[in-house]
Amino acid sequence: MVLGIIGENCSGKSTLAKEINQRLNAKVYTGSDYLRLAKNEAEARKMFIKMLSENESENNIIYVVTEPEQLDILPDNAVRILVKTDIETIKERFRERMHGTLPRPVEMMLERKHGMFDNEKVEFVFDGVSGDTDSLCDALEAM
Repeated sequence: MVLGIIGENCSGKSTLAKEINQRLNAKVYTGSDYLRLAKNEAEARKMFIKMLSENESENNIIYVVTEPEQLDILPDNAVRILVKTDIETIKERFRERMHGTLPRPVEMMLERKHGMFDNEKVEFVFDGVSGDTDSLCDALEAM
């Protein structure tokens, strides 16, 4: 199974990927991790798309999507999970990553990008603050 975990910066995607991985034993790719597959970006992207589209059902792969242009990497049969978190939580998490400061240009970028995945077709919407990972994993295992 190929899972696409989709969401904004600091929404909880990586945490969710780790928790799902504990149950499903998947290979996790984040953002541009696939670039390690080849010497140039175009070839690596092509290889990664092929790997995902040819994935057999007994192999679980999680691809953590952080940018809209990465969505077209996911095959049509991928299970898409949108991780949503309120903007204030995203700002606080980002502030923690930046050792306590959140420059105004970064804050504005986060506000501008907030909701950028809201209109995507997904199978699951997961609350990045209080979502029930066990229930989501149960649903994924039942697929």
